[in-house]
Amino acid sequence: MNQVLDPFNLIILAIALVVLWRLKSVLGNRTGHERPPFDPYAANRKGDKPAAPAAGGNVLTFPKGAEAAEAVAPAAPEPPPSIWAGYAPDGSAVAQDLERLAKADPQFSPKSFIQGATLAYEMIVEAFANGDKTALKNLLARDVYDGFARAIDTREAEGQKLESRFVGIDNAEIAAVELTGKRAAITVKFVSQLISATLSKDGGVIEGDPKQVRQITDVWIFERDTGSRDPNWK
Repeated sequence: MNQVLDPFNLIILAIALVVLWRLKSVLGNRTGHERPPFDPYAANRKGDKPAAPAAGGNVLTFPKGAEAAEAVAPAAPEPPPSIWAGYAPDGSAVAQDLERLAKADPQFSPKSFIQGATLAYEMIVEAFANGDKTALKNLLARDVYDGFARAIDTREAEGQKLESRFVGIDNAEIAAVELTGKRAAITVKFVSQLISATLSKDGGVIEGDPKQVRQITDVWIFERDTGSRDPNWK
């Protein structure tokens, strides 16, 4: 008898066919669309790209290289304005002399100086009109004070009266700066609106007009020793 058709072999073959059929029904057929097996180390392999973020999630993008340096580096601070800015033309002699003065006297400020000079100018004009020699003595250099005091004495001896009232100061500008050793001298040009009149003993007008506003231009020189602790200019 042929061994292939042996009953025992036929039984084994039948059992094998049943097992294969069962495995196929459990495992199914591969279609090419199956998900690959999970690999926990796949993201760490060289050349792999990180997974895309989930829809609706937040994405943070960090700059790299030169872009990072440009984004993080703070802007360079602007240089401070020159000491003469707003008070003298660029490159002018006054601008250069103001820089020299600021080096000799670090506390010097054109803004503070002009404010003080304007106040002093108004106080001196009013003190002279009122014959207040005490106030003038604290504001004027000795030789200038002597001239003002003589004029006041002459006016009083003749019975005259000076009426003067400020309407306003239109402009006060630094016209020149001189630094000789420690002596600093600043020339200031004042343009002001003023009512001024000199009256006689009986009230008659000798000079000026007690009702008319006049534009007055004065050029004054203020001096100070930069080595002195006294910050006042005369």
